[in-house]
Amino acid sequence: MNKGIWYGIAAYGVWGILPIYWKALHAVPALEIVTHRLAWSLVFIVILVSVRHEWGGLKKAFNRRTLLIYTAAACILSVNWLGYIWGVNHGLIVETSLGYFINPLVNVLLAVVFLGEKLPVSKWLPIGLAAVGVIYLTLIYGSVPWLAFGLALSFGLYGLIKKLAPLGSLYGLTLETGILLLPSLGYLAWIESQGQAAFGHSALHVNLMLPLAGVITAIPLLLFSSAARSIPFSTMGLLQYLSPSLQFLLGIFLFGEPFSQHQLIGFSIIWLALIIFSAGSLYDQRKALQATAV
Repeated sequence: MNKGIWYGIAAYGVWGILPIYWKALHAVPALEIVTHRLAWSLVFIVILVSVRHEWGGLKKAFNRRTLLIYTAAACILSVNWLGYIWGVNHGLIVETSLGYFINPLVNVLLAVVFLGEKLPVSKWLPIGLAAVGVIYLTLIYGSVPWLAFGLALSFGLYGLIKKLAPLGSLYGLTLETGILLLPSLGYLAWIESQGQAAFGHSALHVNLMLPLAGVITAIPLLLFSSAARSIPFSTMGLLQYLSPSLQFLLGIFLFGEPFSQHQLIGFSIIWLALIIFSAGSLYDQRKALQATAV
């Protein structure tokens, strides 16, 4: 099997089982976890870039346009992380998985609206079908699943911004975390002064896991980058369903979150939409390759 596929499986696999990690930190407020995640990610990445002697690649980052792009990306990513960790630690892993299941369809809509990409009529069927599933789940919940929508939209916007960004994933993550370093340290210093900080005042596993959050953040992102450069985009599109699938299974079978027959119907409609969408994308790509070969 292509080494890039293994990198992709590893990246999405790590993201899929991260709820276990965040659950172990359930006593720590989500905002404190996110700020530690940002700060320690930067520490890990700085060490990595230094060891690889690759600081030269950041030279082109210091212009107004690039800084604005990565400031927006950093803010949106931190909102996504905050919502995700909050959801996991409030017993909403199943709903967070819904957000990442519908994210690919949100990406398509964002591409149509902001990038002017033309969408074949056949692709509107799975999007409409997914909308039916989401509406059904909304009626079952009795309210709109805002957390799922928020995660899907924020991660979609992050991807859209990164598509326009000039730097590679390693340098981009360095700049994003660097931009948010001072606000993160300021918040951590403030809660320490208020006697509300968990780090250094909790059980040993908490004091170890908060710094390690930076490592488990950076490693799958680097694996993802390696995979994206070496395997077809359509393959990455299929692999991305591994992460929410694992989250979904963890939520139900490991953490015992309720999952009714009505929720199964709603999720099944969305899964059917994703199957149709993925099959259509593969067909279109093969057709394009055949046309190119001719």
